Amino acid sequence: MSAAWKARREGGGRLALRTLLVFASNCGRAPARALLHPIALYFMLRRGPERRDSRKYLTRMFGRPATLGEVARHFRTFAATILDRLFLLSENTRRFDVHPQGLDVLHRHLDTGRGVLLFGSHLGSFEVLRVLASQRPDYKIRVVLDRAHGRAMTELLEALNPEVAATVIDAGESGPAVALAIQEGLAQGAMVALLVDRSQEGGVTMPVPFLGAPAPFPVAPWLLASVLKVPVMLAFGLYRGGNRYDLVFEPFSEGIDLPRRERQAGVAALIHRYAARLEHHARSAPYNWFNFYDFWTGADDKRDVPAPVAGALPAAGDAARTADMGGGADR
Repeated sequence: MSAAWKARREGGGRLALRTLLVFASNCGRAPARALLHPIALYFMLRRGPERRDSRKYLTRMFGRPATLGEVARHFRTFAATILDRLFLLSENTRRFDVHPQGLDVLHRHLDTGRGVLLFGSHLGSFEVLRVLASQRPDYKIRVVLDRAHGRAMTELLEALNPEVAATVIDAGESGPAVALAIQEGLAQGAMVALLVDRSQEGGVTMPVPFLGAPAPFPVAPWLLASVLKVPVMLAFGLYRGGNRYDLVFEPFSEGIDLPRRERQAGVAALIHRYAARLEHHARSAPYNWFNFYDFWTGADDKRDVPAPVAGALPAAGDAARTADMGGGADR
């Protein structure tokens, strides 16, 4: 993720989000959804870089030049998930029609008391996980995110649901602190959720094929998983229109092991597998892609995979901190 992307001002802000929340709370979701068209049009007109990057992505996805109507639909889908995010964060989940898939494997891990790493992405809505928590209150969910990135939404989360906000692991903390919080959550049998499709500026990445061209994916999450050696599952909350979501869980690994001699090749194989599954779901829900920047920039920046110190939590913490795990979806 480039410095230019991170320097872009946040889409919307405290006043806009709180105004939308007050309107939605008093008038309901249906009237609030009527505002999505003008909101999406406003941001499409005002946010030139995001509009251009949306068009580039959709052109790559469809294999032909994307139309302005398709770009508008992309913005509108994003706005719809942001609105739904307000209800999901307040744990008002009954209004949503969520179709979970792959719960059997997730339940098998969690019912044995084992913690699970959930690797997600900026595809769809990660907040749909809250539906699972409402159905199984005994399940604990810890989400790793950088509180300083997307501050307006972070502050709104804290106001909407202080209990949920208290479970957030702040990726902006020091490496050892992040690692200890992740290990603590896993030891309690929690699902620890990370968004692993973006890297921070300067983070080590590896280029792998994605939608027809090499794209840089962060190495850090896979090093983290190799140190923690807990089950890894992929999670996708795909918006299907109206109030419908597919909440997909896919088993990825019972526990990642990266022997020293095979580390470079092992990480490459893991990222290839992940990118292939991300592409599969992106093609099934093309307007759910919420990385509004040139995702393929930097794919030529090749560096060796660093060696994690086996069992060393600071190494795991550095891996967690250097990946972009949360936030950003509110741009």
